[in-house]
Amino acid sequence: MTYLIAESCVDLMDRSCVDVCPVDCIYTGERKLYINPAECIECGACEPECPVDSIVYGQQASEAEAPHIADNAAFFYEVLPGRDAPLGDPGGASAAGPVGVDTPLVAALPPKS
Repeated sequence: MTYLIAESCVDLMDRSCVDVCPVDCIYTGERKLYINPAECIECGACEPECPVDSIVYGQQASEAEAPHIADNAAFFYEVLPGRDAPLGDPGGASAAGPVGVDTPLVAALPPKS
């Protein structure tokens, strides 16, 4: 199991985690960041950098964070609204650029001010 980014990242997207990721596996949605489970090497460098403690190791996810395990994978392996195909494993977030869309779970969350 890999690291994932939970709900507290929604509408914050501090991106400190992106700066320290040695394999460039943290992708940008419209309102939240997502860690690619196939590209993550589970080094944990991202976890202490998150100012809102949104990054968690999947096996240690709380009950509240657990829905984001499947949701994080859905960002990469399911067809997202407005896209023709799944994002898949592009081999690095910087090459893919901002995706500009979120999973239905995240898109349905009320905006945070």
